[in-house]
Amino acid sequence: VSPAATDSALRPRSPLLLGLLPGRLSVFPLFFLALLLGFASLLWLQLSCEGEGPLPGSERGRGVPRQPCPPPALLPPVEDEPSWGPHRLALLVPFRERFEELLAFVPYMHRFLSKKRIRHHIFILNQVDHFRFNRASLINVGFLESGNDTDYIAMHDVDLLPLNEQLDYSFPEAGPFHVASPELHPLYHYKTYVGGILLLTKQHYEMCNGMSNRFWGWGREDDEFYRRIKGAGLQVHRPSGITTGYETFQHLHDPAWRKRDQKRIAAQKQEQFKVDREGGLNNVRYQIESRTALSVAGAPCTVLNILLDCDTSETPWCVFG
Repeated sequence: VSPAATDSALRPRSPLLLGLLPGRLSVFPLFFLALLLGFASLLWLQLSCEGEGPLPGSERGRGVPRQPCPPPALLPPVEDEPSWGPHRLALLVPFRERFEELLAFVPYMHRFLSKKRIRHHIFILNQVDHFRFNRASLINVGFLESGNDTDYIAMHDVDLLPLNEQLDYSFPEAGPFHVASPELHPLYHYKTYVGGILLLTKQHYEMCNGMSNRFWGWGREDDEFYRRIKGAGLQVHRPSGITTGYETFQHLHDPAWRKRDQKRIAAQKQEQFKVDREGGLNNVRYQIESRTALSVAGAPCTVLNILLDCDTSETPWCVFG
């Protein structure tokens, strides 16, 4: 038997590859085919996992379950480069028992802000007492505990992710900057809305005396804060030139299985529409149970476990019945 005949007998053949591999088997078409299949698999995984925009075929991805994305490569925080600018943002995130949203939020926002060269520190303001949730008081606590190395804040919901990289998170020197403006937020469209994501310098937040501590349960604290902004002589600024409309953000909250505490108890029904002219930063009562530095998929953050205090003679609606 000739060497050529032996070589021909030992060479594997596949009917599926006959069109690609005429004659002698070559490693290059196989390598190209494997690379193509790998790229297609990664593309499908990215489109079908959470935290990277709506699921294909769904209405903004709301109510459609997703699988968690593998953590993307994070930019190294080379914050000593001049291109990062002189200011540092304290990202204040009021939080209670939304761990699946937190796992998506922290790495996403760290990557988003790092791409924009925004110096930042993410603070997870975790309410661990037994009172009803108080978003405004948590933001007051976060402001007081954010340290002197930050000079402006973002009041940022954990379930709202910016999808448009043109959104501005830079130092809002001209006045409060409402990133999640009514023209862009997927749910709230009234003109005095300032919730979701709002940037303020620390000086401007102090001019407002922070937020009212009287709002226990969900809602209305942002509407009261809008009046504080106006009362301090400040003007709310909003994004311009953003063309993505209501697709500018991904809203992670699923109301079908995570109910909000919207109950109004006793005098709370009337109090929720009043302006609190006395309370705010000056009278928030709390204890820091613990302060923990964490890394979520390579993204750094600080978790503050916060015990709020409530005077039930002043706001009896801080507890249920």
